[in-house]
Amino acid sequence: MEIPYKMLKNETLNEVIKDYIFREGTDYGHKEWTLDEKIQQVLTQIKSGKAKIIFDPKSSSCTIIDFKNRKSFVKIL
Repeated sequence: MEIPYKMLKNETLNEVIKDYIFREGTDYGHKEWTLDEKIQQVLTQIKSGKAKIIFDPKSSSCTIIDFKNRKSFVKIL
């Protein structure tokens, strides 16, 4: 189930994003990004509609997916 980011308090949204960042792991680019930079990057993707917050009632957990990646979206649901 998709959770519109505007329904979440800023603190909650930041925690969801941080949890996602920590689960995703290592930077593989030429530059290491700070946590704040990563949060802003993910938030920008969410606000633009390129990424969505998805809640899984079976596991009672949230994740963030690339909305263009339909396979991930279908797999979660």
